[in-house]
Amino acid sequence: KFIQIPYSLFMSVSDTNSPASAVSSPPVAAWTQLDASHAKITLSGNVNTYSLGGVWTQMQEAQNAWLAKISVNDLKSATLTFDASLVTYMDGAAIAFLIDTQEVQEKAGAQFDLQGLQPRYQPLVKELQPIGKLFPVPAVKPKQSLIISTGMAAQNLLDDAKGLITFLGHLSADLVWSVRHIRQVRWGDFVNAAVEAGIAALPIVGLVSFLIGVILSFQAAIGMKQFGAVSFVGPLAALGIVREMGPLITAILLAGRSSAAFAAEIGTMTVNSEVDALVTGGLSPIRFLVVPRVLAGILVAPILTLYADIVSIIASMFTMLIYGIPFVNFYNGMLSAVDVEDIISGLVKATMFGVVVSAMGCLRGMQTGTGAAAVGISATRAVVSSIVMIVIVDGIFAVISYKTGF
Repeated sequence: KFIQIPYSLFMSVSDTNSPASAVSSPPVAAWTQLDASHAKITLSGNVNTYSLGGVWTQMQEAQNAWLAKISVNDLKSATLTFDASLVTYMDGAAIAFLIDTQEVQEKAGAQFDLQGLQPRYQPLVKELQPIGKLFPVPAVKPKQSLIISTGMAAQNLLDDAKGLITFLGHLSADLVWSVRHIRQVRWGDFVNAAVEAGIAALPIVGLVSFLIGVILSFQAAIGMKQFGAVSFVGPLAALGIVREMGPLITAILLAGRSSAAFAAEIGTMTVNSEVDALVTGGLSPIRFLVVPRVLAGILVAPILTLYADIVSIIASMFTMLIYGIPFVNFYNGMLSAVDVEDIISGLVKATMFGVVVSAMGCLRGMQTGTGAAAVGISATRAVVSSIVMIVIVDGIFAVISYKTGF
């Protein structure tokens, strides 16, 4: 059999324990201003999180208004008495209210007098003393001189260069190991990285390459038209695309996509201590994480570069139709200007760019620090470092090409 309980009795019982009933009860804190320089806050009853709702703000506003009326010279003698003799229960919110009130007084340079606090609450209050450790003063960083700042920047640059050289040494050794132990390479990660960096990058590489081909041809035709040499725009644009623009476009796009992705992925593993777990388990993080991604960069960079070359040259061919240059003339001029050696030079340069971009992304990922922003910082550093290294490698190839004609 079921026992029926009147709904009104159920509501009366439940309301006594609800937060709403605690708020509707008489205030647990009362403000009394004794005179111009003396005030008093009296606590009574059950002081908890619910009963302090709204009262805390009222007491703080009254305290601030009272302190604002006191002159600067009289603040040292102004005293706020905090009377807790009528309290039956206090929780952490009540202690926080006490500490906050005391902190406002001490910050203004006034006096605070605690009275009537039961002995069982004294240890908790003592643990929160002194208040300075709860509200520390922000430390002002001393300004560093130009010499110190320059020295620190140089030291950071040297440390970064040292880490880069060490990483390249380990990577070179592990790449040789991967050639000698092909079956032990993580080809699954290699395929995933190649698909992400290669096939997924085809749309953006094609779009940018097409626009570069159009813009390069238009800009060159404007200058050549003044000399009546518009017919030379096609061969010059094709030669520039094959030797320089195609590899450079591909490398920069890979730096923005793949290098940042590698840094974020490995950086997340570093933050989650997964890289440390590999080291603890006796596995090389470079062989396990870096080698498959670098091999993927070596594979997809020349393929994407060749794709970018074709798209840019086709865009240039359509652009030159505006200036009355038919496809046949463009094609014949391109064959006379571009050799197989030029294509191979661009593909070799693209391969080096692929190594640089993938390696820098993995390096910055393994250098990820701790904190919520560490992965984002690593991704940013990967992109910046990759672009800087692309410029350096491109400059080295330019010198080699000038010396050897390759």
